[in-house]
Amino acid sequence: MFVDISPFDTPVAPARLQRANGALCLAFGRRGDITALKTLYQEGSAKARLPRAFWQPPEVVLINTAGGLAGGDSFSTEITLDAEAALVATTQACERVYRSIAGPAEVSTRLALGNGARLDWLPQETILFNGGMLRRRLEVDLAGSSEFLAVEAVLFGRTAMGESVRSGSFHDRWRIRREGRLLFADDVRLEGDIADQLVRPAVLGGNRAMATIIFTGLDMDALLDPLRDVLGEGGGASAWGGKLLARIAAPDSLELRSRLIPALSLLMKGRPLPKVWQL
Repeated sequence: MFVDISPFDTPVAPARLQRANGALCLAFGRRGDITALKTLYQEGSAKARLPRAFWQPPEVVLINTAGGLAGGDSFSTEITLDAEAALVATTQACERVYRSIAGPAEVSTRLALGNGARLDWLPQETILFNGGMLRRRLEVDLAGSSEFLAVEAVLFGRTAMGESVRSGSFHDRWRIRREGRLLFADDVRLEGDIADQLVRPAVLGGNRAMATIIFTGLDMDALLDPLRDVLGEGGGASAWGGKLLARIAAPDSLELRSRLIPALSLLMKGRPLPKVWQL
């Protein structure tokens, strides 16, 4: 007996999409008069590189070798600084969040600073493409006399390429503690019709780029007025409760960087920004 089995009648299992995962764990301590690497663990698509430098503090460049984030990807970074250690952390390039068909990409960062330590957390911008979904968490534990500077910037599409973000989701959660007590908590959440939300005056007022800067350390009050001057009408800054916070809104990435770079340079107190930040 001949039985004809058409390939279209054969059950086919759903394709299992490949996902990118990565984990980084770094620790730095003092070795005489310099900050030195103690621990470097890297897994999956997450890599860290320390450019050879003849100045202090050292720089670490974080790299996602997957070339961007898609739904279901998962990355984690942990950096620990011992007492009196100092570090500048940045990323190789802007992180791209592509259209998702499998839920949000997950990115978690945990930073811990000992007494007298200083960390400048300066990742380059995150670009959210139409349909992109990102859930990101930043947890910071500060000792009593540590200093911390951080920036997170987001672009909703690339205006030079004619891109717009009509839908997707973005959730950015910050929790910063000093000596175990909550110093700063922030949640930014955009979901659904993002284009409609961005035009609202209380959100971005039609702008397509935004950034948050936070600094906690010495000379905060003295830095407030100079920082406001640098930000201009497209930004604002306040200092209270042991922290200095700034927000920036801009129409595109170029305008955003033109304000971010002098603002960060001011808060770094004369030390240069990482070379990857140069326009």
